[in-house]
Amino acid sequence: MLNNDVLRSLRYTLNISDAQLVKIIQLSGRASSEAELAPLLKKEDEEGFAPCPDELMAHFLDGLVFFKRGKDDSRPAQALELPVSNNTVLKKLRVAFELKEDDMHTIMNSVDCPVSKPEMSALFRKAGHSNYRVCGDQFLRNFLKGLTLRVRG
Repeated sequence: MLNNDVLRSLRYTLNISDAQLVKIIQLSGRASSEAELAPLLKKEDEEGFAPCPDELMAHFLDGLVFFKRGKDDSRPAQALELPVSNNTVLKKLRVAFELKEDDMHTIMNSVDCPVSKPEMSALFRKAGHSNYRVCGDQFLRNFLKGLTLRVRG
């Protein structure tokens, strides 16, 4: 899934402005501006569209965790997880929204996309693990749709 789609979807889910989006990215220690984000929030077929780089997406996801849960200054900053995969996005969202396994299943069931416990846990394993499963674009789209229903009601 394109980073731009994830960024637009989460912006809608959280009902935040461009200025708030900039502040979330800045929480992770990266300087950003509304002018930098404007082309990233456009759709692919719109004039002025620019692809969202993995580095910016990683900073946004880390900033989102700090935005939702607070920043613990006693812990050292974690290195960015690059490249950003659908599995990484799913993991960061689970942490940011403090979702347990049952919450994840409820979200997926709310969009008529039931998933078994082993399938769900396989998405959160490290790459290279024998039970690791790549998170597909459709799964992430459904998760973001379900998360929006949960957050916005």
